[in-house]
Amino acid sequence: MWNLMIVLGILASIFWVWMLVECAVKEINNSDKVTWVIIIALTGWIGAIVYYFHRRPKRIEQKP
Repeated sequence: MWNLMIVLGILASIFWVWMLVECAVKEINNSDKVTWVIIIALTGWIGAIVYYFHRRPKRIEQKP
């Protein structure tokens, strides 16, 4: 049981870092970038999930 929790914790951390880096690198609008980086950094993996499902698809659509 503990092994499963450790693996899930590691995966959640990797996902959190991935979304934080993606947001910091690929967001175009600086005010959106700062806002989302703060949200993701302060709320952890929950903020990363919100970014992944809410903002990321919109950003991908907006690509020129």
